Amino acid sequence: MSHPDGRMILATFIHNAGGHPAGWRYEPTGAIDQHDFQHYARMARSAERAKLHIYFSGDSQGYPHLKGRDAFMSSDWAGKLEPTTLLAALAAVTTDIGLIATASTTYNEPYALARRFASLDHISGGRVGWNVVTSGSDNEAHNFGLPTQIEHDERYRRAAEFVEVAKCLWDSWEDGAHLRDQASGRYFDPDRVHALYHRGPHFSVEGPLNVGRPPQGHPVIVQAGDSEAGRQLGARTADLIFTPPQSLVDAQRFYAEMKRRAADCGRDPRHLLIIPSVRFLVRSTEREAQRVNDELRALIPDPVTVARLEMRLGVDLPARSLDEPLPDLPVSTADPALQQLVATARAEGWTVRQLARRAFVSRGAFQFAGTPEAIAELCATWLRESAADGFSLSPDYHPSGLEEFLSEVVPVLQRSGLFRSEYEGRTLRENLGLPRPSNRFVESPALGGEPNIWA
Repeated sequence: MSHPDGRMILATFIHNAGGHPAGWRYEPTGAIDQHDFQHYARMARSAERAKLHIYFSGDSQGYPHLKGRDAFMSSDWAGKLEPTTLLAALAAVTTDIGLIATASTTYNEPYALARRFASLDHISGGRVGWNVVTSGSDNEAHNFGLPTQIEHDERYRRAAEFVEVAKCLWDSWEDGAHLRDQASGRYFDPDRVHALYHRGPHFSVEGPLNVGRPPQGHPVIVQAGDSEAGRQLGARTADLIFTPPQSLVDAQRFYAEMKRRAADCGRDPRHLLIIPSVRFLVRSTEREAQRVNDELRALIPDPVTVARLEMRLGVDLPARSLDEPLPDLPVSTADPALQQLVATARAEGWTVRQLARRAFVSRGAFQFAGTPEAIAELCATWLRESAADGFSLSPDYHPSGLEEFLSEVVPVLQRSGLFRSEYEGRTLRENLGLPRPSNRFVESPALGGEPNIWA
């Protein structure tokens, strides 16, 4: 177990109006307005009262052109507040919970993004993390002057350099560089401020950052890429990895692989936390949980699921009955989750309809419907069997789905000793049991005078 007291880490991933694509139609309190800040504030405060570690906001900077009027029933792209802006506001109404935002290395520049996250870390008192993504859709590329997305491995090469430059920028100012000495008239010590003089394949950044070193040293780095390039980037740079396993065995394999990769990169494997994404549907009986699961599935029109599957495949499916066997499907290696799902579909003889529904509903998360006790036992098993350091909760619908887990499952976890009852530290790193990174310019004084840090 990576956490110092051996207990699990819990995050909640707020996926627009719900982790289930039809969740907005099922929410008993009515469909939420995704532009309403108070909606997010209430959920963040609820998660904080339950002592969750992280409130995580995902992002995408595009709007897919799905076919057919029915394709627009989903809430996915019908309103999404920009996450770093949202987190700045949430920092003002929370005190302890970690706040993680997604930001793309393909459609940002290192200086601007490093400055934004350093500012967020100061505003929040050291509670911020950055989910590093490379963006992989043409509809995003079209919004930034590109005819198509940048090739997959090239995006990851850019991302590796981007993260390295951001970390160097966060180290621009040594701890204690700000003197604020009124008597001497010295606000800061210039000998403790460092420029980068970075010249690399993708970026040219002189520095230093014009924001002091973040309270955490570096905001927590999060990664979720599942390709070979994504896994290697995570092993080298991330503090926390979200992963979409389909089973306990899948989770165990990924856990062991990423811990090994971290060690191969010269890191302490305990400082790379593996957090599977899960969708837990909580009910008092197994039968009731399954009934709700079936009702949620029934709320998704077939044209929507097929359109989404075609979007992920990048091809039009042949005009045929949805209940016929699968045709040959060209699945990109950049989408391992879909590759795995298609392989399962072939092995088990799924129809087009069955695959489309599963691909649409899965959203890169392990799904389980059951009682609070059954969910708690599943969590205990995954931790005990080296499959996870914690879980990222993606409730099917908001806000009730999150409240059900917080009020019914968290107390069971706390009584069993699997989850904490109070925050242990002040910063997100402290609460995750992660060390504060040292300053590379202090460790290597000559680095600031070098013309190129990308050697």
